[in-house]
Amino acid sequence: MLVSAQEMLQKAKAGHYAVGQFNINNLEWTKAALSAAEELRSPIILGVSEGAGKYMTGYKTVAAMVKAMIGELNITVPVALHLDHGSYEGCKKCIEAGFSSIMFDGSHLPIEENVEKTTELVAICREKGMSLEAEVGSIGGEEDGVVGMGECADPQECKRIADLGVSMLAAGIGNIHGVYPENWPGLRFDVLADIQKLTGELPLVLHGGTGIPDDMIKQAISLGVSKINVNTECQIVFAQATREYIEAGKDQQGKGFDPRKLLLPGTEAIKEKVKEKMEIFGSVGKA
Repeated sequence: MLVSAQEMLQKAKAGHYAVGQFNINNLEWTKAALSAAEELRSPIILGVSEGAGKYMTGYKTVAAMVKAMIGELNITVPVALHLDHGSYEGCKKCIEAGFSSIMFDGSHLPIEENVEKTTELVAICREKGMSLEAEVGSIGGEEDGVVGMGECADPQECKRIADLGVSMLAAGIGNIHGVYPENWPGLRFDVLADIQKLTGELPLVLHGGTGIPDDMIKQAISLGVSKINVNTECQIVFAQATREYIEAGKDQQGKGFDPRKLLLPGTEAIKEKVKEKMEIFGSVGKA
């Protein structure tokens, strides 16, 4: 059964750890992430971008697969299924498809329109027992074709969106999606501290978790970050493990070409990466 991310994130905020959002792209990804969470007794948020949702033939397919898998694998830890960087239309579709959490990314809209649409979605989510993430200040890097440079959110705008009753808030603090460039100056903890002062108990979200040094991650958690998104890092280890399998000629031995065998090393690599992140985030044993 899927749960809203609200309770798991409130517990994380109070307990000074973070819950990982691991983006899923297919069945293997989902299986790896859920198995890791169950093994380590950690709550988990499965993130689905609009691009990944389309790739997996729609949100209803994704929701059905995740719910069935939770049952088949006997997953007993809290699992939230979350739309990542959702458009207003995407949010509506995921509410209908049975997701337990959504992110409305109105960061590129004028603040008035962001407020208006967020207010409407807050009411719907509250009625359905879902959690809602909002974003202020676009996160840098590339996310489904949207490229930003890691700008910082305005703490006052963060407070305005937080006060609408969202469950969690993603605020740009110089973080970017994808691989960080060598000249990246690092996270702006001063901005994070200012946002935290104004938003109080609200769990904050750090996007672009790939490549941020562990000590920075831990400092961000100490300043109120309760949810950290990981996607690129899992994609990289999946590709590496698959490459090694093929370059070693294992796909040409016996039935090594069978997709169940071919995709296994990559799936195992994702699982190990998810477990490694859960250790760093401090969510192990918190289910």
